[in-house]
Amino acid sequence: MTITKITGLVLMTMLSIFSYAQKSISEGTIVYNISTQSDNKSSSVDPMSGATSTIYLKGSLTRTDMLSPLGKETTIYDEKNASGVILKEYSGQKLMITLTKENWINQNKKFDGISFETSSETKDIQGYRCLKATAKLKDGSVINVYFTTALNIINKEYSQVFKNLSGLPVEYEFQIGKMKFKYLLASVNLAPLHTSTFDIPKSGFRVITYDENQKERKDGL
Repeated sequence: MTITKITGLVLMTMLSIFSYAQKSISEGTIVYNISTQSDNKSSSVDPMSGATSTIYLKGSLTRTDMLSPLGKETTIYDEKNASGVILKEYSGQKLMITLTKENWINQNKKFDGISFETSSETKDIQGYRCLKATAKLKDGSVINVYFTTALNIINKEYSQVFKNLSGLPVEYEFQIGKMKFKYLLASVNLAPLHTSTFDIPKSGFRVITYDENQKERKDGL
């Protein structure tokens, strides 16, 4: 038997063991703490200090709140009705960007065809025994993730990055430019959520379409 086949059998066995008594999540709240590290070694200040990403799940409804010292950004999406919004609150400005199914696909096209390769490396993080997996995107960037198969989110559209991952990300990192972002699971709460959590604001935001926002960004507005 070749080393490749042996390695494959070992990984299949590990995934089978890790998946035992897996709990599926259809509703709940998941919180990650975010930290960054710059390639500029002379800078020890983390511009994202205290930042969090909170994911709310309820059936086909998902909401992600990104809170940082820079401001707040919220994405609300209904997979069943194929629509949603991005809410941006920075420097006193409040912007609502509407999303169609096509916009959602375009927004996440960077992750088209993403596939994670699971290694035999394991690590205990936040009380979970995790497996390591790595994915290389079309632009050459790499995402490293440690995930647990003890928990699995049913609505895979909650994250276009991890929709093909067979478990819940516990720790992951990726790089944008010279900045490396690290997410670490802080809590998982499976308490039921009220549908109002996913309500879209009816006022207080300047509303534009996704295409209009893309044009403004292209024009430097």
